Amino acid sequence: MIAYMKGEIIDIAEDNLILEVNNIGYNIRISAGTAGLLPGIGEEVKIYTYTYVKEDAFWLYGFLTRDDMGIFRRLITVNGIGPKGGLAILSTMTADDLRFAILSGDAKAIAKAPGIGVKTAERVILDLRDKVSLEESFIGQSTGKRTAGASELGTGTARNEAVEALTALGYSPSEAMRAVKKAGANADALEGMDTEDILRLALKYING
Repeated sequence: MIAYMKGEIIDIAEDNLILEVNNIGYNIRISAGTAGLLPGIGEEVKIYTYTYVKEDAFWLYGFLTRDDMGIFRRLITVNGIGPKGGLAILSTMTADDLRFAILSGDAKAIAKAPGIGVKTAERVILDLRDKVSLEESFIGQSTGKRTAGASELGTGTARNEAVEALTALGYSPSEAMRAVKKAGANADALEGMDTEDILRLALKYING
């Protein structure tokens, strides 16, 4: 219904934003993570919105990027994860961290969210494992353009091979995925990197 809203921040709470658009104040439900990234009161911000409608409720849920909104929409398709649960998960982990946890089967990381038990977290992994990919972490979905990590960090095959190599070295899948993503963010002006190049940069990131 409403793709996004752009207006002045009137008030920020841990789970709610009041945004004034054309002299109308909108209550928008947000995650704690989003609240922590918002500029101050009186500043202008663009919020991507998801409209949730039930017989007795009409809520707007807000996100700073289309990526966050997209992962939220997938979360609420999981049985037992409503909008409240989706925001709870995104309050404790980023969209990338959630993808890493789903792909690596790390139910304990997801279960750290308030109100989300291990069984529910396992259901999230089971239902969404085939609907998320490591490749998404390298695509700048907030702008529709590729980030440096996507355009300069070799091919998807090379990235996946680097993740597998790090896992073979004893790192957890989520650690490996995060390191490869970080390597991409630091790979300025490098094109066509192969697995060895990516692995070297990822290890440099892990070892500080």
